[in-house]
Amino acid sequence: MNLPGRRWGVTDAEVSMRLPCDSADSGPVVVCDRAVSVAAPAATVFAWLCQLRVAPYSYDLLDNFGRRSPRERDDRLTELAVGQRFMSLFELTGFTPGAQVTLLAKGVAVTYAVHPDGESSSRLHARVRFRGPAWLLALPVFGDFLMMRKQLLTLKEFAEREVLAPG
Repeated sequence: MNLPGRRWGVTDAEVSMRLPCDSADSGPVVVCDRAVSVAAPAATVFAWLCQLRVAPYSYDLLDNFGRRSPRERDDRLTELAVGQRFMSLFELTGFTPGAQVTLLAKGVAVTYAVHPDGESSSRLHARVRFRGPAWLLALPVFGDFLMMRKQLLTLKEFAEREVLAPG
């Protein structure tokens, strides 16, 4: 079943790469890949990715109880440990400093990976694995796509802004 929102912004190479969340579930799953190019080094993008510990960086009115996601980066949030909460819903199950975080919630596993793409740019790639049959997941997959698209674009905006800021 070809569900809308399963694939956005990713290359064929990104879709075929193995990510840590791929070993999270067995049985029927729906795999979604989304990615965005960021005009910022991978280290800066990863630091912004770690901000997901405190906020979802999507549509704050809907998924952050109306609270605004922080606009300034907190360096302490890059100090990761397995078991930490991300976006209040997910648990950090694995990470590679500067490269990826893998999160788990009931029925959902996700890896956010950052890959260098030249000297001063990178790719932010998210793979989500929803447990269950495609026919049952059509609406959640599309809703997740809308939220995650906004999330990736927001993280891109803040990472690029940080690189361009004087100082």
